[in-house]
Amino acid sequence: MYHYLIVGAGLYGAVFAHEMAKNGKKCLVIDKRNHIGGNIYTEEMEGIQVHRYGAHIFHTSKKEIWDYVNQFAEFNHYINSPVAIYGDELYNLPFNMNTFSKMWGVKTPAEAKQKIAEQIASLQITEPRNLEEQALSLVGTDVYEKLVKGYTEKQWGRSCTELPAFIIKRLPLRFTYDNNYFNDRYQGIPVGGYTALVEKMLAADGIEVRIGIDFFAEYGVDGWRDAAEKLVFTGPIDEFFAYEYGHLEYRTVHFETEVLSEENYQGNAVVNYTHRDVPYTRVIEHKHFEFGKQEKTVISKEYSVEWKPGMEPYYPVNNEENGVLYEKYRALAKAQSDIIFGGRLGQYRYFDMDKVIESALESAEKENALYE
Repeated sequence: MYHYLIVGAGLYGAVFAHEMAKNGKKCLVIDKRNHIGGNIYTEEMEGIQVHRYGAHIFHTSKKEIWDYVNQFAEFNHYINSPVAIYGDELYNLPFNMNTFSKMWGVKTPAEAKQKIAEQIASLQITEPRNLEEQALSLVGTDVYEKLVKGYTEKQWGRSCTELPAFIIKRLPLRFTYDNNYFNDRYQGIPVGGYTALVEKMLAADGIEVRIGIDFFAEYGVDGWRDAAEKLVFTGPIDEFFAYEYGHLEYRTVHFETEVLSEENYQGNAVVNYTHRDVPYTRVIEHKHFEFGKQEKTVISKEYSVEWKPGMEPYYPVNNEENGVLYEKYRALAKAQSDIIFGGRLGQYRYFDMDKVIESALESAEKENALYE
């Protein structure tokens, strides 16, 4: 008999299990994949830690979260500074003075602001009716056409004119020569990869881990109670309730990874391809996350794909229809006093890693309070 059966050996499940085990609770962590770590799983290829499920850069503004993860790994000083390629043009991201200088030949923030303001004013968009008009009203024509339109349409699999305006609430424009993508004070990559970090979390006494276990086949939504007092479920919330109200929607991602017999393929960890005619959204060169000097390199081309039932869900489609549907499932979840739904799939929202950790810590704190 376990105190907790935790479904999912990703970051949420690992943090929760670690915290409960510290307080003497016995936890069983299962995962249907053949590895731990969830989507932050890294595997070694040619001496390089490869992010199998896409680039993951840890960043946070909260010192307590930074201190927490540094218990389990040493972090390097990697700063996320992606670049974007549009045709034969290359631009720095996020949109900053380096971007504007390359695009228009301007040198000062005042010149860049004036250029953007002129383009926005000429469009005369007062109430944006779709994502395209919303983006144009925020950044003007040039930035939208070269750096937003194609990339967004590949991500969503549909035209920007078919997407609702609220998807883009803002597009940050920085009028400094600063290519640091995140504003957070703390940022880096765990030396030796994320898998080692999660392994250390799950190494606490009182945690048993079993991989390659399908929760529904092994236990079922009722049978788990024979094994544990409580359930922590980080899988899709709609799947748990047998799609009673229908399927929530996701986008999924496909990766093509290859080893290249060259030391340096693109000179940067992440390069976005913003033209619609290029089928992939970005290319990741994994060695640059850890400043690698290996003789070979490993790259992954990332494709955004329309999700269908049975495929791996990645990003929730946060539109109005799915929001209404999720609230129905959330009401069902609230009625389950012995089940905690957590993580991006259990809570149907996109989480940065620091927010996943914070959410798991909050859940563990509430559970520990019940035992006091």
